[in-house]
Amino acid sequence: MTPLIVVAGVSGAGKSTIGLAVAEQLGIPFADADSLHSAENVAKMAGGTPLTDEDRAPWLVRIGVELQQGRNDGLVLACSALRRRYRDTIREAAPDTFFVTLTGSRSLLEKRLGARTNHFMSAALLDSQLAAFEPLDPDERGISLSIDADVPTLVAQTVAAATASR
Repeated sequence: MTPLIVVAGVSGAGKSTIGLAVAEQLGIPFADADSLHSAENVAKMAGGTPLTDEDRAPWLVRIGVELQQGRNDGLVLACSALRRRYRDTIREAAPDTFFVTLTGSRSLLEKRLGARTNHFMSAALLDSQLAAFEPLDPDERGISLSIDADVPTLVAQTVAAATASR
């Protein structure tokens, strides 16, 4: 069975960096859920307006479809998946999904966001994302990792945990 992995966390946590490196190591495709947002959602976030659950609902459906389509070849998907109910919606479409939540200090996240260019996500939304974030519950298939570790360590931990869980 090929892995379906969602690398989750707030903006600036390193979802795309870690997700892409994990996909390369496993030899499977990588996708970023940011590309699945509607133009309206992108405009809201770029303007500093947090998305509502209503805004996110069609996006979560598209994420589920993306993961379903990745079942044969495997897929690593970077996606905020901040709340348990969002992860549950994703799992309804793709029950075998393994979640990796990346967590870090506010100061480190702010530093990363300040250094980032060419991304629609406003750094002003960090507070709302941190407030919305719900850590993985013990019954959720996944692992939580601190972004204080370096990229190779996070990739190795992700690959080991996702591989062991299959």
